[in-house]
Amino acid sequence: MSTTPPSPKPRARAAKPSPSRGPQPEGRRSAELRVYLLIENLRRQFTAAMAAPTRARGYPPYEGQHALIVEVAPGLAIERVIDLALRAVPSVEPGILFVERQFGVLEVHGSSVEDVRRAGQAILDGIGASPADQLRPRILYTDVIEDITDQHAVLVNRNRQASMVLPGETLLVCEMTPALFATVAANEAEKAAPDITLVDVQMIGSAGRLYISGRAESVRTARDAIARVLSAVEGRDH
Repeated sequence: MSTTPPSPKPRARAAKPSPSRGPQPEGRRSAELRVYLLIENLRRQFTAAMAAPTRARGYPPYEGQHALIVEVAPGLAIERVIDLALRAVPSVEPGILFVERQFGVLEVHGSSVEDVRRAGQAILDGIGASPADQLRPRILYTDVIEDITDQHAVLVNRNRQASMVLPGETLLVCEMTPALFATVAANEAEKAAPDITLVDVQMIGSAGRLYISGRAESVRTARDAIARVLSAVEGRDH
């Protein structure tokens, strides 16, 4: 019988902890960029309409200022987005901060376009995105209705958030997605045809909608300007 003590059983080695990557910058890669729009030289009617959305009113913009409009998903990520913008450039003012069912919306504006650009860059850096990551706009429907009837005008005006369409005018209706592209479309339409009436701008929701009225020639000019500006936006398909 051997007196040699049995060899001790090898102990299981504890798993080595994975090397720590260190704390990730707050907000980085936590949000999907859906819309990133820099709108320069805000026009008078659009400026007034942008201060009107229910539950989204902040500091109102003024004609001639410049705006940055951002939409991200999920909705609450917009709180990080506004923090990034205002910490980086305290001189810009938030006009819209809105959390809807699936997306968050932010609009900031200022008199210096460079300040607005810097606020936008701070947002992009903070969430690890670039402007080209946004969704490409799609026009879902457009129509030009000439010589609108008085009863039709009454119904349209009941739901407006801007000026009124008058009987006998030509009415342009346009629907697009994502909804926030209605903002740049409205501003560009007013720039191309200053004599139009911006009847309604619906910029928050699943689709954006524009109602524009005026002389037939001006309304068609506005329609063409909207198509031109939206087709020039770079982004990803959806």
